[in-house]
Amino acid sequence: MSASSGGRTGAGLLIALDDLHWADPASLELLDHLVRHPLRAPVVIVVARRDRQTAPSLAAALTRGVDTGAVLRLDLGPLTERACVEQLAPGLPPDRAARLYAASEGNPLYFLTLLQGQGQGQGRSGPALPPGGLGALLLDELTPLSAAQRRTAEAVAVLGDQATPPLLLALTEPASASASASGSERLDADLGVLARRDLIRPRPGSVWSLRHPVLRAAVYEDTGPGRRAALHRRAAAALAAAGAPATVRAHHVERALTDWEPEAAAVLLEAAEQSETTAPASCAHWLEVVLRVLPDTPGHAARRRDLMLKRARALSVCGELRASRDLLHEVIAGLPADDGSGVRAAAVTLCASMERHLGQYRASVALLRRALSRRPAPAPADAVALGLELGSSAPHALPFPAVRAEVLRTLELARALGNEPAAAGALAVSALGEAYEGNTAAARELADRAAACVDALTDRDLADQCEPLARLGWAEFYLERYEDAERHADRGLAIARRGGPLHLLPHLLMCKAIVHTHACRLPSALDLVDEAESIARGIGSDELLGLVLANKAQVLIAARPPGDVSALAAAEEAVAAAGARTSWWTSLVWCVMSYAALHGGDPVRARSAMLRAGGADLAGLQPSMRPLFLEALVTAAVTTGDLAGAQEWAALAGRDAERLGLPVQRAAALRCAGQVLAGSGRPAAAAERFARAAEEAGRAGAVLWEAQSLLIGASLTAEAGDPATASAMWRRGRRLAESGGSLLLTGLADLLLPPPPPPRVPGLTPREHEIATLVAEGLTTPAIAARLYLSPRTVDTHLSHIFRKTGVTTRSALAALTARHLP
Repeated sequence: MSASSGGRTGAGLLIALDDLHWADPASLELLDHLVRHPLRAPVVIVVARRDRQTAPSLAAALTRGVDTGAVLRLDLGPLTERACVEQLAPGLPPDRAARLYAASEGNPLYFLTLLQGQGQGQGRSGPALPPGGLGALLLDELTPLSAAQRRTAEAVAVLGDQATPPLLLALTEPASASASASGSERLDADLGVLARRDLIRPRPGSVWSLRHPVLRAAVYEDTGPGRRAALHRRAAAALAAAGAPATVRAHHVERALTDWEPEAAAVLLEAAEQSETTAPASCAHWLEVVLRVLPDTPGHAARRRDLMLKRARALSVCGELRASRDLLHEVIAGLPADDGSGVRAAAVTLCASMERHLGQYRASVALLRRALSRRPAPAPADAVALGLELGSSAPHALPFPAVRAEVLRTLELARALGNEPAAAGALAVSALGEAYEGNTAAARELADRAAACVDALTDRDLADQCEPLARLGWAEFYLERYEDAERHADRGLAIARRGGPLHLLPHLLMCKAIVHTHACRLPSALDLVDEAESIARGIGSDELLGLVLANKAQVLIAARPPGDVSALAAAEEAVAAAGARTSWWTSLVWCVMSYAALHGGDPVRARSAMLRAGGADLAGLQPSMRPLFLEALVTAAVTTGDLAGAQEWAALAGRDAERLGLPVQRAAALRCAGQVLAGSGRPAAAAERFARAAEEAGRAGAVLWEAQSLLIGASLTAEAGDPATASAMWRRGRRLAESGGSLLLTGLADLLLPPPPPPRVPGLTPREHEIATLVAEGLTTPAIAARLYLSPRTVDTHLSHIFRKTGVTTRSALAALTARHLP
């Protein structure tokens, strides 16, 4: 027995022993003697051991010592994340530190081992570790093992969560031997040794696993490459014999694959097909493995092309838009000029969609125009797909009227082919295009037709193209049909979450979030935009991220109290992500930036941002939302004293709102007019406009705008000399804002008009009125006492005073009198 550290201090002796679980029998016997017969001297022995690897005799000796008081037991738990980072890796970025800590489970050796290998990536058998290094310390635990026991540990590392006794036996028995009773007994004995040394642990389902993923990675990587491949090959064969699906066998087939093997490729392709809808990232991976070994010869060219297209589709579904786009360009470039197989149309359609979602609208349109103009012309079904995608880019790259006729032809062709999902898609494209342009009547008619078509389709019909639900939801939002918009967004979310394209989720989440924002349901709106943001950040589209952050800023403006800067920060990041592009989404981002700057107290910046969004003539603003956007300009102008500019923009908002005929836009135009009147010193006329704006917004279910109109109108009404009406407007506006979670409006309410004191029964003190109100609510004397933290006797005394002052003699009469004076 040796001390890892020891020394004398004065007249005492301290002996520290680490890894006592590895001590030899003689040392354990000496320690047992010292525990049984403590020395009559100032001697302290500190030992550290792993409980699971401790021999029973040592555990018994220490337990006896605890009982007699000779031993003090201290159970060491995992280090905290802060301790791991500060002591072992100061300066590590927080996100990386959190990942390493979670993987290490607070074990400092595992943490340092992972830190040492953090540039190695993540293997499919656990975290990748560098050769040598701290991982070697873990492997030292395998030194006492026999060759057979070491092979068993390696088999457990290779099998992972499939390490059941039958599979372990298949991997550890000689290839020429068949499973036998002796082999099973040998395996049981080896597993017992490994378990007693706490190298492996049992899991549910008769599965064994190495003690920790870091240990598994160390054992796996220390296994020779040739032996690893052989073990994976035997695992794949054993799983196939047991009837395991291809998705279970594919990992082992991949690890055993060194060259083109048609049978192995068939397993990987079957696994890709089985995981296509449920695990698109795995599907893309298996296809990549096959493509890596597929001979690049003319005889395999068609198959390579088909696999590349299938992989690009899987990449698009799991959100790898750039990788999908690049692979599709490779497919298109490799097609012969006279290709008539339909692969070109499929590749171009998907590639154009990827370009669109990455914000490359002109590239998308160019691809589609070129494909549609080829001779011979695309097959009708291909022309439908290409036409739908072309219509989807219209609001971004060019005005919808420029492609209106083409989308109509696409609709007619889809109907002629009996392709109802495509027809629904064309109708949704048209409805969104017309709604964006502010052609309200046409948009309503198209939205009705699209909704009827979509609602008649099953989820299976829409599984491959749930984007029509997103387009329809947004069209209905612009038409202020909030319930319909949320219903279709919810259906789209349900389909997309079951395996639809990941990049569509943010659009559906934002549609629902903006509906909740206008309806003043802000806590749920925040949850929705947070989820959309987390997805958008992983997709790699700056344009999408900018749009998501702009929507988040909209929610934050209403949800946070006055003076909060989080909305402005989100809007600034949105503008940075959007860059110098010019598109529908970029315009929206700058519009939100204008509102964020306005609420941040910078009207000059707000004006500049809105003019950046719409141009000097404001033609770049979305026509169907322009009155609402103009409100920011009017507010900025009134705030800076530019009443002439405010009046001009308010007049434009009024004309647009009249043309659109949409309540929320009319409400915005009325508020614009009200602000001009207020700035001109006419509070009564201004108050009337805000009251009408509240009615319009309320009629549409836009509670946020209703509450805002009421609160500003209340302030103006009070200024005009009508305190009673002002108080009623204020109370309703604040109640709506508070119930919807709008800290902005509740804060605004308290700034604009302090809450009036509640009416009281004449002659009663505040405390007496409080008690009378609780009597009116039906509370008993003990309940009133408990509510007000008074004694029942005190409450009775107050009641006697109340009865004397009011002239009533019963609680029911008092309740009736009090109710007449309540608001």
